[in-house]
Formats: sequence, C-alpha cells, structure tokens
Amino acid sequence: MTKGDSQSTLKFDKRFLLLDNALKTHRYQKDSLLEVLHTAQESYGFLDKDIMAYVARALKLPASHVFGVATFYNFFKLKKPGAHVVTFCLGTACYVKGSEDILKKVETEFNVKRGESTADGKLSVFTTRCIGACAMAPNAIIDENVEGKATSESIIKKIKEVKEG
Repeated sequence: MTKGDSQSTLKFDKRFLLLDNALKTHRYQKDSLLEVLHTAQESYGFLDKDIMAYVARALKLPASHVFGVATFYNFFKLKKPGAHVVTFCLGTACYVKGSEDILKKVETEFNVKRGESTADGKLSVFTTRCIGACAMAPNAIIDENVEGKATSESIIKKIKEVKEG
C-alpha cells in the first residue's frame, strides 16, 4: 500500500497508525489476529476487504483465514455502520419474550433490514445471539446502551431520540 492509494480504506492517518502499532505491539504474531482485528474495528468502525487484506499480509496469514475469523464473530462489522447502531439480542430468552417481533417493527418503522443501514446512513440494525442479560429480556443495544425489558414502542421511541440527537 502506498500513500497515493486513494481507493483504499486504509489511509495514513491516526487510525492506520493505531492499527500498525497494534501489529508491532503483538510482534506480527499470527495468534494475535483477534486482538489486531479488534483494534482495526475500534479504529475504523468496521472491517472492509482492504483492512482485512492488510492484516492478513502483516500477519502472514491467508486472507481467507482473516475473513473467516471476522465473519465468525458477531462483534465484527464488514460494512461501515450508520451513525447510530441498534443490535437486537436473539438469544433464547430474548427471542421467546418477543425480540424478533420488536426487530420486525423497527425494520418497518425505519425502512431498514437487519445487517444493513438506512439510506441516509443514520441507523444500522444488527442482531446477535446473546448479550448475557437474560433476566432483562428482551434486550436491544442502542449505541452501546442496553435497553432491557424492551417493547417495540420503547425501542422505536429511543431510536427516534438518538437519531434526532
């Protein structure tokens, strides 16, 4: 990669320096892949093909292995998320208590599908298997804040509040 590569997500800025520093800190060890991917996600907000290819080359791993790890874990996002992120827990307790129905109502209200962002880039909706807060089921996470005992009304209201800022 060169500084003149304008098509690349990886820019020679603070984010790239953080990623590069993580690689150096872990001495380019193959077994540091998860830690490096976490740093990349924290820095860029998502992992696109350029980021994963760079990490693969730096750790001397096949790109398919890096992609496989990134897609295995729910935490990693492969697309740039919206300004606000809502993640619905679909674990057993949340599912039984109606999280799927709440999710469907949010998809309809905001015209967005799970795993995608709204056309204006203001909202992304994701799902996860379990957040470990089963006693508060159903749960949704809105911009890293857990909303327990959620209802479609409470979640839609909260999303509207955070979108309006």
